[in-house]
Amino acid sequence: MMRVHDVRLHSKGVFVGKSREFPPRFPGHVYPQNIPIPDDIQPGSPAPWAEQGIDLDTPVSIQKVLDRLNEVGQTFEAKELPGDPDEMFAVADARRQPITKRSAVLVGLFEQEGDTHVILTRRSWNLSSHKGEVSFPGGRSDESETPVETALRETFEEVGITPDAVHPVAWLQPIVTFASGSAIWPVVAMLAEPPTMVTDPNEVEHAFTISLRDLLAPGSFVEERWRREPVRPGADGEGYFPIYFYKAPHDVIWGATARILTELLCIVTDTPWPERSRVWA
Repeated sequence: MMRVHDVRLHSKGVFVGKSREFPPRFPGHVYPQNIPIPDDIQPGSPAPWAEQGIDLDTPVSIQKVLDRLNEVGQTFEAKELPGDPDEMFAVADARRQPITKRSAVLVGLFEQEGDTHVILTRRSWNLSSHKGEVSFPGGRSDESETPVETALRETFEEVGITPDAVHPVAWLQPIVTFASGSAIWPVVAMLAEPPTMVTDPNEVEHAFTISLRDLLAPGSFVEERWRREPVRPGADGEGYFPIYFYKAPHDVIWGATARILTELLCIVTDTPWPERSRVWA
């Protein structure tokens, strides 16, 4: 059973789980989201790249991102987008079911003063689901629409970036949600210059960007281990699964968006991604 709390109430206090109390994710950082807190929650691991000795004085260029995506074979030149993630059936306690709901998001990247930035939005508070959450531009696919087509269309509808200003180059691992039989395909795309964004207020409260270097900085990442009933498919032996959080200007990134960013940052930093074999969400 999930309890929803306004995280602003916890900015100077502690989170309480069945196992222990522990400090807030980002002390003193206030953000206007209602993030569910499960009945049992524990601290997680440090950032996957914490021991990499990353030089944060050096910008993370678009060329470096492209080179790393090429090296891992996740560019469109190397391989097409994965289809239905059959790996989901390998999770022993998962319900075998077809993917009936398809979505795609655009991981839009551009370079500014040598640093790669990513485009994000805060979803409207008027939406029926995931209201007020930080996400990539994206949404549900139309009939016979490819993930790339969906990502480009939704990006134009939500933040006004035209398809001709976006160059899709790569992909990240699709995410499957067992409960709804849905999947999200992340499409990585490059923009030649910082975009001018005009948001649709029915879907997006506001759009913003953040640099990959800021996301990699110490204190920007938190992992928590959540447990809830019924136990989530693919959880560890104690029923826990990891949830990632990133500090953003006046906000916090978590859930599927944080998971996608973590894969991208692991690729960029040449770090093994702990969740590579876990396609479910």
